[in-house]
Amino acid sequence: MSVPEISEQDFEREVLRSELPVLIDFTATWCGPCKTVAPEVEALARELKDKAKVVKIDIDKSKRIATMLRVQAVPTFMVFHKGRPVAADQGVLRKNQLRALVEPFLPRAEGAIRAPELAQLINEQQVVAVDTREASAFNRAHIPGAVNMPIEEIEGRLAELHMLAGAPVLYCRSGDKTKDLATKMAEGGMPVAFLEGGFLQWEAEMLPIERPD
Repeated sequence: MSVPEISEQDFEREVLRSELPVLIDFTATWCGPCKTVAPEVEALARELKDKAKVVKIDIDKSKRIATMLRVQAVPTFMVFHKGRPVAADQGVLRKNQLRALVEPFLPRAEGAIRAPELAQLINEQQVVAVDTREASAFNRAHIPGAVNMPIEEIEGRLAELHMLAGAPVLYCRSGDKTKDLATKMAEGGMPVAFLEGGFLQWEAEMLPIERPD
């Protein structure tokens, strides 16, 4: 997916008025590192399709914008959200580093909680993690303090779910099953939170894991 280049004339429409977050790749034709990072930017643009916009601005063709935003080196990356700059970084960044810049501003499913947020809520004893995987997976490794309630049993155990010591936050392996269940429960008037990205994302964030002996 090629990343569109926008001009000074397009800036207001494409960036300032965008409903979605916008990642701008400030680049120049003579810039070697910009060419190095281009495949990473294109891969992210594919991944974020319909969730965020990814565009390029050539600092030589759009000098006024580069000056206004104090872009002093290329490649520079800047995230705009709701018409204003909210994050920036520069240099040859990998796709996951670029995604981390945009991530906080992406639209989220109702009830979605990110792993670091869940860790903080658990520490504050506001929530209880509910592991919806089968018992064998739970017994191998789980989020500390989690209770095990296989996903197919949840809807028959709602009273138990809501009598936990904190608000329940469901998680599965990758987040997809609990996202679907949370959507279904919200439609039935019983909203419940779930861990975005599931246990895999918790592990990826290097958060603590309980491994029963």
